[in-house]
Order: sequence, then C-alpha cells, then structure tokens
Amino acid sequence: MAAEGGVLSAELVASSLVQLGRFDTGLQHPYYHLALPDHGLRDVTVLCSYHHLQHLELPHNNIKDLSCVSHMPYLVILDASHNEISDFFGFRPPKNLKEVNLSHNCLTQMKDLSDYAALVKLNLDHNKLDKVLGLEKCCKLTHLSLAHNRISSISSLDDVPITHLDLRGNQLTSTEGLENLKMLQVLDLATNLITGLFGLQNLHLLGSINMQNNQISEIEECKHIHDLLLLRDLNLLDNPLQKQPEYRLSVIFLLQHLLMLDQEGVTIEEKVMSINKYDPPMDVVAARDHMTQLMYQLMQPQVLYDSTLPSDDTPYPMLVLTGPQGCGKRELAHRLCHNFDEYFAYGVSHATRRPYLGEESGDDYHFVSEEEFQQLVETGAFVQTVQYGGHRYGLSREAIEDVAREGLACCVHMELEGVLSLKKSIFEPRYVLLIPTVIGKYTDTLLSRNLYTPEQMETAVSRIKLYADFNRKRPGFFDNVIPCDDLNKAYQMLEEVVKEYLSLEEREAGEGETEEKPRSSFSPCLDLSLPHYKNYHTKIREQLAPSRTPAELASIRRREQPVREAVVGKSPGVYSRFITSIDESLGASASIRLLDDDILGLTVQTFKGDNPLQPPDATTIMAPLSDRRPGSSVKPVLPPIPPGRKTPQTNSPMPSPSRHTDIESEDKANFQE
Repeated sequence: MAAEGGVLSAELVASSLVQLGRFDTGLQHPYYHLALPDHGLRDVTVLCSYHHLQHLELPHNNIKDLSCVSHMPYLVILDASHNEISDFFGFRPPKNLKEVNLSHNCLTQMKDLSDYAALVKLNLDHNKLDKVLGLEKCCKLTHLSLAHNRISSISSLDDVPITHLDLRGNQLTSTEGLENLKMLQVLDLATNLITGLFGLQNLHLLGSINMQNNQISEIEECKHIHDLLLLRDLNLLDNPLQKQPEYRLSVIFLLQHLLMLDQEGVTIEEKVMSINKYDPPMDVVAARDHMTQLMYQLMQPQVLYDSTLPSDDTPYPMLVLTGPQGCGKRELAHRLCHNFDEYFAYGVSHATRRPYLGEESGDDYHFVSEEEFQQLVETGAFVQTVQYGGHRYGLSREAIEDVAREGLACCVHMELEGVLSLKKSIFEPRYVLLIPTVIGKYTDTLLSRNLYTPEQMETAVSRIKLYADFNRKRPGFFDNVIPCDDLNKAYQMLEEVVKEYLSLEEREAGEGETEEKPRSSFSPCLDLSLPHYKNYHTKIREQLAPSRTPAELASIRRREQPVREAVVGKSPGVYSRFITSIDESLGASASIRLLDDDILGLTVQTFKGDNPLQPPDATTIMAPLSDRRPGSSVKPVLPPIPPGRKTPQTNSPMPSPSRHTDIESEDKANFQE
C-alpha cells in the first residue's frame, strides 16, 4: 500500500504494525514494531501519536524530518537509512535508544550525542561527514560505522569503548587517532590514502584489519602490528607492497599468528616456509650448510682420505671445543694440543675476519678474504661453514687431513652453529661445552681483551642462555660440560676428560714419578711397519681395544696373513684357494654356486677360459661367510691397501699351480695348529 502524496496515514500504520505487547500498566496491548520500507514517504507526522513504539523501520523513503521520534520515549531501534535527512539527530533523545541507522542520507556534520548514553550501534555510512565529533560521552557505543564519508582525520574517540569500527572509503592518510581505542577488535580502513600502520601497535584486542586499496608500500610497516597476538585476519590487497618479491611469505613471517591474509587462508606450510626463509632455526641452517658443502664436494674428483682409513667403520677421532665468543676455547685447544702432542694436533680453520692482536695466520686461523672463502666453498674444500658476527668461518677437509696424516686426532673449536653442521657430516667427534657461569666475570674478560664492541659483547652474553638451553633440552648433545670462569681450572677438568677419552691412568714410575699408561694393552694384528698404518689407530683407537689372549692373537694373524698377501698380489685370494681345495676333494665335475661376484672383486669371465683354478664345467662359485660392515649386504670390509703398492688388475695372471699348492699346504698346516 503506497502513501498518497507521500503522507503517512493511520490506516497504513495500522496495517504495518506487528509484535503485540502490553503497556507498562499491564491492562492494554500495544504494537511495538512498525516497518514501512520503500513506501515513498515524505511526511511521517502521524507517528507522533504512537508513543509505545520500540522498533521503527523507515528505510528507502524520502523523509527529511524525524521529529516524530521525540514522542517515542520507549524507542530502542531506529532505521531511517536511504532517506533525505540532513538534520543530525533532529529529535529529543529516547532514553533507551540503542541502535540508530542513518546511512545514505544528507548529513554534513555530527553533533554532541552526550544525551544518548544508551547508544550501542551507530551507522552513518554514505553521508557527507568530514569530522568525527560528539561521541565522547557515548559510554556504551561499541559499533560505529562511518564508511564512505569525507573524513580526513580521527578524533573524539579516546574514551569510547568501540569494538567494531568501519571507516572505509574516506580520506584518511594515517591511523592516528585510534591509539586509545583499547577495546577495538575489528577495524576496516579500506579505500583510503593510508601509507603506514603506525598507531595500531597498542590495540592488543584487534582480530581483524582491512587495509585494502590503500598506499602502504613497505612490508616493514607490518612490524607495527607484530605484537597484536589476537590478529587473525589481515587484508592488504591492492596496496603497492604486494608487488614486492616474496610479499606473502614476508608478511606471514612477521605475523605468524595470522589465519587469513588477503582473504586467503594461511597454511602451516607457508608459516614454516616463511620461518625457514627469513629466520631459519639453527638446525635448518646447519642442514643447508651441510647440503651445500656435500654438493660441492661431490662435484670434485673423489679421493681417498687418510681420515677414513684404515676402515670406514671406525670414525676418525676428533675433539671439538665449543662455547660462546671469548670463553677461552681457542686457548684451551692450543694448550691441550701442546700437552697431548702424541694424540692431538690443532685443526686450523678459515676465517674472513681480520686477525686479532697476537693471532697468526696458519696457527690460529687461515685468514682469507670473502672472495677467497667463497672460492674454497665452490671447490668443495670445507666440511662445514658458519656465519657469525658478520664473518664466515669454515673447517676445511684439508685441515683435518693435515692432522690425520700425522697419525693424530684433530682438535678444533667452533661456535654452536658449527657444531650443528659438523654433527651432520660423516665425522663423529667428542663435543665439550665450555660455558661461563658468572656473567660479571665473563663480561670483564671480554672488556679486558679490548676486541669487541658493546653490541658484540651483548650478543655473546645472550648466547650463554642459548648454550645452556641446548644442553638442557637436548640431553647428550654435548659429551661434557665444563665451566670456564677460570681457564686454569677449566683446563684441568678438560685434561681429565681427555684422559678418560683416551683411557689413560697414572701409575707410579720410580720414586715419586708418574707416567701415563694405557689401561689395556693391545697387540696389533696388522703389519704396523708399513707407513700407512702410522695413524690414529696406533695411538688412540688401540687404547679402546679389548685385551686378547695369545691364542686369539695367533688365530687372528693366521687368518689375516693370506688375506693381506692376496690383496697386495703376493698370493691367490683365500677364496680361490678355498675353491681349489673343494675342486681337489670333489673332483673336476663339482658344481659350486656363486653368491656374489663383487665379493671376490672379479667377474664371472675371470673364472672362464684357461684359468687353471676353475673346473671346466663349474659355472658358479660359493663364497665363504665373512663379517660384514653393519648396514651392508653386498661387500665385506677388507683391510686397506697399503701405500706404495698397486692393486692387482682383474685380468692379471694368476699365480702358478705350484705356488697355489704351497699356500694350500701352509693353510692345512695352520689349520692343524
């Protein structure tokens, strides 16, 4: 039903009233809710007689005057959107008015709303307002919407408990004026001219921010909202910063608590990727470093290292001292290598920093430039590298080899990052943590050296907790922990630890003299006269070997002697002699099954043709059982090839039958023993 001439009639009102209720006296029944949307109304004066209305809806009309509301003291909800109202709240305030919608009208200026103390929601979208005024006394206002106006600055909101604020489509250039909205939870500032996020850093209840279509150009602006731990939804669409590389991962890294970014869900994988890219954990850095060094090493010609001989089953012995900067690990390493020079030698690492006072290149570090260091990396020279304090450090394979060639164990020192990288390599060192326990004394030591800036000293002190946490959270990560407040006492403890590693003990020698003696004796079963065996096995590993009886040692020598002779080409292999003995006992027609050609180091063709050791009709050969390296199901571990001798070629002539018969007789005699 349309109103004639735009004037609201009583009949139209009667037909639109709903929600029957009672008067406060309880004797009469009025209607509380009147809804007249889109009726072309211009004059609603007739509503002055409806005192008991609580909910009035007049949207999409042509109304200019709302003075009738002054006669509705019980009114709670007013919707007069999409009209022609220009007088801001041109009526006496109903004492219980809670929700007002005056959007899409002709309002140009806000007025004081101190008398509207019960107001909770206010919608003033799509008007012509240029300032925010008169809301200081609205102590219950939680939802304020001022979208698509002409507002260029924000004020008069300091004491208002707003939780939802909509300022889309205005002319704001900053977020100033929002600093004191401590209750704010949802903020919409889309389609403005804002260039930064400063001013939002203290709004700790914010859960959603819409900054779409603004002028934010720097990802660093997200740092201002980094501490808003309840922030879950951020929209930065149509801002210049989106053009920056890795924009999404950068924002996710700065705001790890986000669940939605630019209207798309943030996945766990993206969060992990962002951390690994911009602030990777030390384990990730170490893994990347290990992969880098391994890749460059595999690109180089492969060689056999002294530190892997005589057996790759036994790890090369190393000792690593680690601890925070300036804790004395370098001094203790040098002192240890000097006093235990029969067991240890110092492994000289590379560094890109300048030498400190008293340091010498080649003794403490190999000091190189950044370009030289990178060239060494690309040639696969390093086992591990780390970056600390703006400089790069690296332990080269050659530094370890220089020590291994002397038959000694390598002693090095490094920071925690280097330890993590070295733990991923083939080496299995003993790790000793040197940690200060008196912070004041440690700080005085750093100051006395006059080498470090205040920032470096602060970093070094902060890393004490890092080392302590590693030791506490990862039991067994370090083999030993030694306080290093007093270097002399620290060295005494380190010396005891090393003696325990080496199984050394003191015993009386003469009058009042003591000497160090291995706790267990060891008689080597290999020919130690060969130069190759002058390595760490004759000095360190032998200390850890269990004692054997003379009968066991004699048996070991008998079994290993023919193997050693076969490897160097002095006699046919033990497997060949085993085959011949079977051939003589079973006859030329014996059929023997070949289990694995690679075990003998020969191909099947080697046993065909004119080979005098192969029966004419034998097609397979049985290999004897042998001990194999754990994890290997293919090749047994044979003794190393001594230097200066060549491995017999596959097609080299085999020893004569007469020589074979002599060895067979010798083997039978040994067996009878």
